[in-house]
Amino acid sequence: MNTSGNTILITGGSSGIGLEFARRFLALGNTVIVTGRNEKKLEKAKAGLPKLEVLKSDVGRPEDIEKLYQAVTSRFPALNVLVNNAGVMHQINFHDENLGLDGLTEEIDINLKGPIRMAKVFLPHLKKQGESAIVNITSGLAFVPFPTSPVYSCTKAALHSFSLSLRVQLKHTRVKVFEVAPPATATEMLTMNEEDMKGVSIMKVDDMVEASIRGIAADRLEIRPGQSNSLKLMSRVAPEFILKQLSRPVDRMLSGTR
Repeated sequence: MNTSGNTILITGGSSGIGLEFARRFLALGNTVIVTGRNEKKLEKAKAGLPKLEVLKSDVGRPEDIEKLYQAVTSRFPALNVLVNNAGVMHQINFHDENLGLDGLTEEIDINLKGPIRMAKVFLPHLKKQGESAIVNITSGLAFVPFPTSPVYSCTKAALHSFSLSLRVQLKHTRVKVFEVAPPATATEMLTMNEEDMKGVSIMKVDDMVEASIRGIAADRLEIRPGQSNSLKLMSRVAPEFILKQLSRPVDRMLSGTR
């Protein structure tokens, strides 16, 4: 796919991976709109990238998605690329008796329901464009779970499955469905301690995004930068081994030593 001359909407684009995608896409000559829940972060992103368009919106709220669709398609009718990047990650200990139901499934609302709803709402518009794409940002944890973040892991596995199905349903349209599955990437979302990160190669966010854009340009529909390739391979050839490796932090979580 051509990675210049597009109009691109990136959810959760005020920081981290989303902001780096915005930076790279702007440099390639695209019009870029980003959304986020935090107005101060959006203002900071706009100050650093004056050409960036910013809109406050929460993909976890269906009413926000409807309003976002109306705002974006009226102001930017050439919109042809949707990047579903917004996401949150929590460590959850199901032994914790103080863990309430409020917020327990926030990751499902944002990481999974959000992209599904965004795809449904924006698809009619994308189908009218000459060349268009939906880019779902999943994770290397789509292929093997990280047991200290069980809900996050299941949302990424489900979004991977959704991407496969959506790609098949759209095979007779001009809408391409890409999946980018980042490995552990150096962003503010990466909060694991040094002990948990032993043996894990943390990828720089600019390297991860650069590899992803190269993949999109080459029409690689499933892009697995860095160690994500290894995670998918190990999930097939040695699933019990790789799950055991990713389960090491659980003992520290359960003992309260984290």
